[in-house]
Amino acid sequence: MNITDTDILKNYGAYGVGTRVLGLAARAEEACSGAYAEIKDIVAFNQLKVLDAFRQEKFSDVHMGQTTGYGYDDIGREKIENIFARVFGAEKAYVRIQISSGTQAISALLWAVLRPGDEMLSVTGRPYDTLMSTIGIGSGENDMSLASYGISYKQVDLKESGEPDLEAIKAAITDKTKMVFVQKSRGYTGRRALLNSDIKKIAECAKQVKPDVIVAVDNCYGEFTEKTEPTQNGADIIAGSLIKNPGGGICKTGGYIAGRADLVENAARHLTTAGLGSEVGPTLGLNGMIARGLFTAPQCVGECLAGAVFAAKLFELAGYATSPSAEEPRGDIVQTLTFGDPEKMKKFVGAIQSCAPVDSFVTPEPWDMPGYQDQVIMAAGAFVQGATTELSCDGPMKPPYIAYMQGGLAREQVKLACMLALED
Repeated sequence: MNITDTDILKNYGAYGVGTRVLGLAARAEEACSGAYAEIKDIVAFNQLKVLDAFRQEKFSDVHMGQTTGYGYDDIGREKIENIFARVFGAEKAYVRIQISSGTQAISALLWAVLRPGDEMLSVTGRPYDTLMSTIGIGSGENDMSLASYGISYKQVDLKESGEPDLEAIKAAITDKTKMVFVQKSRGYTGRRALLNSDIKKIAECAKQVKPDVIVAVDNCYGEFTEKTEPTQNGADIIAGSLIKNPGGGICKTGGYIAGRADLVENAARHLTTAGLGSEVGPTLGLNGMIARGLFTAPQCVGECLAGAVFAAKLFELAGYATSPSAEEPRGDIVQTLTFGDPEKMKKFVGAIQSCAPVDSFVTPEPWDMPGYQDQVIMAAGAFVQGATTELSCDGPMKPPYIAYMQGGLAREQVKLACMLALED
């Protein structure tokens, strides 16, 4: 293969990528052809599923109107929530711009299910850092936590292989266990993301022991990476953010909770008030944004996955430890790269920032980010602050210095950023 005549050189060579890295990129592209085909199949399946939900609900221009104040009788909001419920195979969905983060949505999910005297059992190890304060564990102890209301917490770690430890889960469930909590994505750990087949095994295992136990899933980063969702695999309730996968790179804010109708309504009551629940919440003319974001989400997630697959193979060829590999099935859009050196990690994150459409001239530095136990370095040159469907990269500054890369509205941006990082 004559590298100098390839499209790769024509497209990327002019931006500072040298012949050696272009050669590795060409090898990576060739090696990823099978994974790209699988992603294309998942995208097509999910895109048609989403389209069908819009058609079944008879979505119309009138549903993109505006409500203010209390937001009573917002027919567009109700229609969008019905569409989300169809897409996720759920009884009910609560989709609101008033939810500003995935953590807020998950926190509401927890408060919707748990009551004093109940126990929360996390079966994927310790949850993501930003949930610590809600639960009241580690450095997150406070008088507004679940713990302060007499709700206890227990955890079962995953097996070393990343598989759920079903026997340990069975042994850990007691009469007090009200919720089995699953974090689908890897968070700031080296473990793999769970697949929906894993979640199905967890749900079946837990309900064998205690049929009325609630299986709840933090679905952030996981939507549309597979052909089904956790609520189609035994989960009773899930939550996530609209500036991640289901917002399609279009939503500027918002979050969702979906699942069993009574649990979703309880979450709405927690976020509003007991007498109002899901009946209030003005959409301020943003229904069209949310609807369009959901419609484009499968394609957007496909670009994120393709970029992650390329990054995995490119850095693997360059001798770095990556997870997941290019060939592994993916349960989220996160790609980890292990550098073992703080300076290499800083340079990589800086290269990601330099390829951003926003603030490309900024140099990321570690800082004490609210809600995290360690200093975090973050590249986030996004049109929407914190949007992880746009290319971003972050990680705690601690050994073994793992960078967590996610997103990418266009795979070409991800490829260029990775090639320039390797050049550096």
